[in-house]
Amino acid sequence: MKLDNGTPPISFMPPVSALASTGAAVTLAVMRILIAEDEAKVATHIRKGLTEAGYAVDVAADGHEALWLAESNPYDALVFDVMMPGTDGITVIRQLRRKGIHAPVILLTARHDVEDRIRGLDAGADDYLAKPFSMSELLARLRAVLRRQRAEPVDRLRIADLELDLLTRTAHRGGEKIALTNREFALLEVLMLSAPKPVSKTAIVEHVWDQHFDSGTNVVNVYVNYLREKIDRAGWAPLIHTVRGVGFAVREPAA
Repeated sequence: MKLDNGTPPISFMPPVSALASTGAAVTLAVMRILIAEDEAKVATHIRKGLTEAGYAVDVAADGHEALWLAESNPYDALVFDVMMPGTDGITVIRQLRRKGIHAPVILLTARHDVEDRIRGLDAGADDYLAKPFSMSELLARLRAVLRRQRAEPVDRLRIADLELDLLTRTAHRGGEKIALTNREFALLEVLMLSAPKPVSKTAIVEHVWDQHFDSGTNVVNVYVNYLREKIDRAGWAPLIHTVRGVGFAVREPAA
């Protein structure tokens, strides 16, 4: 299996439509991916690559687990191996589509027959990637299917003089590049996509962190402070605001 780079995982979230009641906009960042792959080494490499690219990733080891997780969580995209124990990937897709679950699916397969690709696409898959493949190609295909899911595809976000490039995963303010970790970038993306509406701590956790999150910590506040140190430095008008009783928001400076 050719993967040019090759980590964290199962959380239970309310549907995105329910996030409005928590103070978040319904156009939050694309973050959570489900991988269904029975080869542990391959699954680990894919998870690592997607995590390093800023996604929160859950992994299923067989078709039954993939079906259960996909029914229990509103994933932004699914990456399924075709040949899995229990229930194969194509059957899982058919069952999900019958249940009204329409998250985009990329199928992975060692088979190269055109008929197999047609079966997968007819079942409801959005794209097909034959093994072996490079991690960079999988990431590019994921970005493509996720962009198509958005009503208004966005590659670049801008608020005041703060700019976030979602393709190159870079941030600039006032023309100066801001170095962000993957977690900081994901948090800022959530806030900017929802701007000027605030995002609750609950919604932030569900879109930026995974099952290893300790709800007893103040990690969200810590990361917001990290962002403030980088984005709202002395001499720059503050863009990141605390909305008491709700959460956090990125907003244009007051006139």
